[in-house]
Amino acid sequence: MVVLSQPAALEHCSLIKTCKPTCVFTGIPVIDLRDPEAKTLIVKACEEYGFFKLINHGVPMEFMTRLEAEALSFFNLPQSDKDKATPFGYGSNKIGPNGDVGWIEYLLVNTNPQLTSLKTLSENFCSYAVNDYILAVKRLAFEVVEIMADGLEIEPRNVLSRLLRDEKSDSCFRLNHYPPCPQLQALSGRNLIGFGEHTDPQIISILRSNNTSGLQICLRDRTWVSVPPDQTSFFISVGDTLQVMSNGRLRSVLHRVLTDSMKSRVSMIYFGGPPMSEKIVALPCLMAKGEESLYKEFTWWEYKTCAYKSRLGANRLGLFEKTANASL
Repeated sequence: MVVLSQPAALEHCSLIKTCKPTCVFTGIPVIDLRDPEAKTLIVKACEEYGFFKLINHGVPMEFMTRLEAEALSFFNLPQSDKDKATPFGYGSNKIGPNGDVGWIEYLLVNTNPQLTSLKTLSENFCSYAVNDYILAVKRLAFEVVEIMADGLEIEPRNVLSRLLRDEKSDSCFRLNHYPPCPQLQALSGRNLIGFGEHTDPQIISILRSNNTSGLQICLRDRTWVSVPPDQTSFFISVGDTLQVMSNGRLRSVLHRVLTDSMKSRVSMIYFGGPPMSEKIVALPCLMAKGEESLYKEFTWWEYKTCAYKSRLGANRLGLFEKTANASL
């Protein structure tokens, strides 16, 4: 758990929103990466949900459990020790600079191996636990977007993966820890929101968590549903950038995380982003003859800057929609 005195913990809880538990959704697409039809199934899942569960992914379970154990060891340190990592990506309670809060603590680092933040994370954890996992998940991301490109009939098939492979790719890695808070749950019968509703701004997100529930996605009819946890699989999310590049064909998924009253949740997410200077625009090969782009052209730096200046749940893409499509 987060090492806080109980009065301080409850005082902080009062700042965080709560919500009622929702139903477990059994309709999440489950895709075997080695299925010959994976390219078609991935595109269909991204069109309908912007989200799917990936099995037979090839990432060794040992890499996942080893990094999870390292993460828990770090998050169970005294708060004063964890605070020393603040300059290198540690944070708690606050999500961004704009007033959003959650029942969460985290480590957030850029995955560029030359940057200090990743080196420091490797120094605080077993270096091979961090490096093995991130390298494996990066490779998985490259493979997923290339299979996706095959399904979309994009040529060449590395149009998306080259952005993630670029040495200047602005990709990042996040370890989230959601401690249990049984006091408030018992008082209100509701769950604390660990991480409020949002879409991911990057191209693609690859999430793995322990077997504690909490992740929810919002369906097209605005219904919130709970995603059953599976510590052996990955959950793939479409990001805002991919929505723009597909001209809205693939939709970024609105999601959030609720805390469990008795068990902690640990999640590990790789966010695959393009280089800062990359121009983000709808791919011509995905547009029908005469079809107009729904979004203005912008660079990833421009969108990222806008995203991190806005509140977590804001419709950030709305600022980049063309006027004629502002109501879409």
